[in-house]
Amino acid sequence: MRIGTLGNGLMAEALAGQWVKAGHEVMIGGRDRERAAEVAERIVAAAGSSGEAGSSGEARSLADAGSRVEAGSLADAGLRVGAGSLVEAAAYGEVVLLAVPAEVAVEVAGLVPAGRTVIDCTNALDHRDFTLAHPETAEAIAQAVPGVQVVKAFNLAADAVWRNPPAGLGVPICGDGGVNVVADLVRDLGCVPVAAGGLVRAKLLEATAALAIGIWVGGGNVRGMFPPLADAFGTVLPGES
Repeated sequence: MRIGTLGNGLMAEALAGQWVKAGHEVMIGGRDRERAAEVAERIVAAAGSSGEAGSSGEARSLADAGSRVEAGSLADAGLRVGAGSLVEAAAYGEVVLLAVPAEVAVEVAGLVPAGRTVIDCTNALDHRDFTLAHPETAEAIAQAVPGVQVVKAFNLAADAVWRNPPAGLGVPICGDGGVNVVADLVRDLGCVPVAAGGLVRAKLLEATAALAIGIWVGGGNVRGMFPPLADAFGTVLPGES
């Protein structure tokens, strides 16, 4: 699958790196081509050092839209990484990861052509008190760019988690379309997709991120807040009689 990233920061690098290891083709997109190329080079190097291929090659900045970097011996393993502008990455990806600051997410998402799936992993946090500074980002994107399928996912964990995801980690997904392809990308990380409802529920996922991050920063244990499913519902689980 071709995946474009709108953004060349830590989240884009972490997730794109995992998808490259899984055999997908990725173009890193950024306002600064040189920085995008540097991220692509690091992804290539990481893929090589992980044992996915014999040795790492050197990525180059790509000028032509839709082209990609083939990195030395990694090309033989089918691992291809590209670098380009935001426009080029948006046009390249069948799926586009939106990994930019939340305050510009709606504007940047407007670059994505109709018919594509956009993964919104942004969190609009006010770091002074860990509340939502720009609520309902995913729904705002869907309203501003009606031709794309917006899926909220990957927003509950920091980039460090996605660089080495724990096996079986649950990843909530909210969306009205495109959720199956995003679920497959979750599985490619060794994680478990969790159906969290339609896009209307994305605002709850965004609020959950704000709540959880605030608790983590304060030293609290978010995982410890939730009892096992059997305990939460007594002896009868939902759907059972």
